[in-house]
This record gives sequence, C-alpha cells and structure tokens, in this order.
Amino acid sequence: MVSEKTSGATSKPLEINYKVDETEVSDFLKYLSSDELEGRETGTQGIEKAAVFLEDFFKKNKVKPYFKTYRDTLTNFKVPAYNIVGFLEGTDPILKREFVVLSAHYDHIGLEKKKQTDIINNGANDDASGVTAVAQMAKYFSETKSNKRSILFVFFAGEEKGLLGSKSLAQKLKTQDFNLYAQLNIEMIGVPMKRDYLAYITGFDKSNMAEKINEYTGKKTIGFLPKEAEYKLFYRSDNYSFFEAFGKPCQSISTFDFENFEFYHHVSDEFKVMNIPHITSFIQEFLPAVTKIATSPIQEITMNK
Repeated sequence: MVSEKTSGATSKPLEINYKVDETEVSDFLKYLSSDELEGRETGTQGIEKAAVFLEDFFKKNKVKPYFKTYRDTLTNFKVPAYNIVGFLEGTDPILKREFVVLSAHYDHIGLEKKKQTDIINNGANDDASGVTAVAQMAKYFSETKSNKRSILFVFFAGEEKGLLGSKSLAQKLKTQDFNLYAQLNIEMIGVPMKRDYLAYITGFDKSNMAEKINEYTGKKTIGFLPKEAEYKLFYRSDNYSFFEAFGKPCQSISTFDFENFEFYHHVSDEFKVMNIPHITSFIQEFLPAVTKIATSPIQEITMNK
C-alpha cells in the first residue's frame, strides 16, 4: 500500500495507495463539534461524551490503549479529566523502541456565560479538525501497518486551560524513559489558506521538520508564516509541553493564518463553516510525511543548532 518513488537526488517522496474517506472525515468532525457535546470543556459531561466517542473510534480501528485503558488521568486538574491515548507498536524490532507522537487537543471552551441565542462554543476548527486528522492517521496506520516506529495517538484535554493535558502526559512519559523521536501536533486545519503552501509549522527554525516534510511529500506542503513567529505560537500549543520535557522536534501544524477564519473562540466556530474537502486533502497530503517519519531507518528529523 506504500511504495517509494524517487524524485531527485535527495528527495524520495512516498506514493500512498490509500484514500482518505471524505464522508468519514465529515461524519467524525460533525459529531465531535455537535451541540450535544456542549463545547467539550475539560471536566464537563460534554467532554466525557467526546472521550467515549474517541475511545470507541480507537476500539473500532484496532488501536490499542497505551496505558491500562485509553484514559490518561490529568495530574494537574481539579476534577477528573483525561487525555485519550492510543498506541500502535512499530513493526521493526529496533525502531519500535522509538516513538512518534501524533496529537491534537479534543477539549474546547464550553458554554458562553452571557445570555444569547447561541451559547455553545462548538470548536469545530479549534480543534475538532485536528482531532479528525489524527484519528484518520490512526486508522491509516492500523490498516496499513506501515509504521516501523511505535506511534502514540494522543487527544489532549486541558489545552484551553493552559496546556494541562500535554504537560501532565509529557511529565509522566519522561519519568518512564519514553524514547521520543518527534511529535507532530495538529491545530486548526478546518479552512485553507490562500498561500503557495498547504500549512505552516510552529517554530519553523527550531528543527528541520518543515524541510523533511516537504521532502517526504515531494511538494511545498509546509511554509513559513511570519505571524506564527510574531505571536510565538510554538509556545502556545501542546507541542511545547513535549519539547520542554524531551528537547526533541515537537511542532504544531496549522492552516489558520489569522486571515482565513474569523471565529476563533467564538460560537460560530461550527461544523457548517468547515471545508471538508480541504481537511480531507490535508490528511491525504500528510500521509507520506507521517509514514516517512514513522519508517526512516535513521533519525532524519533533528533539532537545529
């Protein structure tokens, strides 16, 4: 299902004979951002419904729990709250000791306190779109078994409370001598940018991840967004918790460029304004990159000095 296709002296993009199902993308995102989940605020019944939905997705797609269950209890939140963590062991006896983390946060900001017609912050773009992408990648690897490295698929809670879920999990894994290779975190990919690249990466200059992703896809998939550097987005998402703990390439990918979406933390961040064909093609374009990250015989993605 995966084959090498040479393109130039240094670039060997993968040709992926796997098609992401647009209907599945739509159905998944529609439920995760539905009114039923009441904005998925950490510690509420709404996020509990989301947690059950994500656990069921992992079970259905034969993604195992990394811990005793899929639920990883946050150590830094006042009421019970959980990251949802799935695991696929690598197929290579040596490389499987190294881990790739593919992640997104499944919490959002919940209900508006002021009285108005619509009080539900559905969080379709932020970050049900990212969760949808990671879920589809989990399904892909489960079906193709093309990961030589082991992969953790993580849906973080508590991101909107100050990166609490990722801080909790990163510290827990650090005490277990977790062998992290790289983390790719996906944030707000619900609408496309009007640029000559598909997405941007936070902390562009901190590693060679952008360069390697473009090499792996054979396209200008990742570009540099000046606003990202200006607002220091590298420090404002769940990648930073893992970077702080492990000092390895841990970065977020996004297509929210401060010009293409006006409903950040707004009740109008709903399923109906999401671009499903864009999200589907985003996932499809990233499959060669995440596959190479999970299979390269040496650690090709490294921190810049």
